[in-house]
Amino acid sequence: MFAQALAQRLSRYGVHYGWVVIGVTFLTALTTAGAVGVPGALILPLTKEFGWDTAQISSALAIRLVLFGLMGPFAAALIERYGVRRIVLSAISLIVVGLLLALIMSQAWHLIVLWGLVVGVGTGLTAMVLNAIVATRWFTHRRGLVLGMLTASSATGQLVFLPLAAWLVEHIGWRYALAPSVIGLLIAGVLVTLFMCDRPSDVGLAPYGEAAPAPGQSLTAPPPAAAFGRAFSVLSEISTSRTFWILFATFFICGLSTNGLVQTHFISLCADYGMPAVAAASTLAMMGVFDFFGTIASGWLSDRYDNRALLFWYYGLRGLSLLYLPYSTFTFYGLSLFGAFYGLDWIATVPPTVRLSAQAFGKERAGIAFGWIFAAHQLGAATAAFGAGLSRSILLSYLPAFFAAGAMCLVASAIVWLIRLNPAARSASA
Repeated sequence: MFAQALAQRLSRYGVHYGWVVIGVTFLTALTTAGAVGVPGALILPLTKEFGWDTAQISSALAIRLVLFGLMGPFAAALIERYGVRRIVLSAISLIVVGLLLALIMSQAWHLIVLWGLVVGVGTGLTAMVLNAIVATRWFTHRRGLVLGMLTASSATGQLVFLPLAAWLVEHIGWRYALAPSVIGLLIAGVLVTLFMCDRPSDVGLAPYGEAAPAPGQSLTAPPPAAAFGRAFSVLSEISTSRTFWILFATFFICGLSTNGLVQTHFISLCADYGMPAVAAASTLAMMGVFDFFGTIASGWLSDRYDNRALLFWYYGLRGLSLLYLPYSTFTFYGLSLFGAFYGLDWIATVPPTVRLSAQAFGKERAGIAFGWIFAAHQLGAATAAFGAGLSRSILLSYLPAFFAAGAMCLVASAIVWLIRLNPAARSASA
């Protein structure tokens, strides 16, 4: 096996193969997230070519965001059952098919089926649940930092493809704007085939930070349960926990205030104030750069400080930035201030939320538990995607949606203190 041979060679130089798996997962998350983000640059050209209004297009994007989240717990269970490589390759195939078939769509229901259902299921199979599972399986030491890196790739991927997509839309056409995502996905698929492994035991290793197994000690993982039954059984177990419902609610607000709102409608919002699409997309890309460093820093901080305090600051500062946006005057300097401030906090909430989930529900249930919590994130995202589009169609303004999201973030920053930590979680990071 190629991966096993490479793992043995790297171990002789003191390099754990988990870092290779993290690299492949990073690229996979970056490219699949890019497929989620690119349609945000296509609302205006689709309206112009097909005559669909913002609410119609937003309904398809909302379905995609719902499935991106609702697939989370089932994706975790499917990964347990069939392995990371098989599920990731299936996901990449679905996304590529959905994007390519969109080249010949002509009716609104085509958009709903292809970018709503097909791309939604495909991206949902990889989503952030994949990051949580890979980080938990392969790393004990530095898990928060690793999770921050992977989370940053997911969030940044939703933004960094947008400037190129907007430029291609403006100079060539919206169909060509899909090419970078498709090419990136195909490259990721090749790397997954060559290098991805399900667990450290597949290459004879223990997780990074754990002692090597004794000679003769079994490294074989226990046989997985039935995928869908496992997802619902874990939900039944964790649904009696107050911590679960607080994390569920706060992550709903997280989705409401990030990819469902800003990622989906920011370019159209800026167009209402006379800003060209490429300039608006460049602001989103700048957010992606700041998010990359902010989320990695969040992972580092989550290893060292009370994760409730981190969430308090993240949600509070995000809420204030959204309330400030309408007063930025949509100038270069005003939006740069918003982009830097908001970008640092774009999805920094993920590492603390994953760690709180693991602390509350245990390592074995952490992946599926976070899958259900992430489903709330995407339900919030879908609510914002459709609600903001409806606000624009009926009220001729996006601003009520942005004000509402900012206010909800302030609510989230307050309720995180209702989470109770056990003494071990209070004293130090795992």
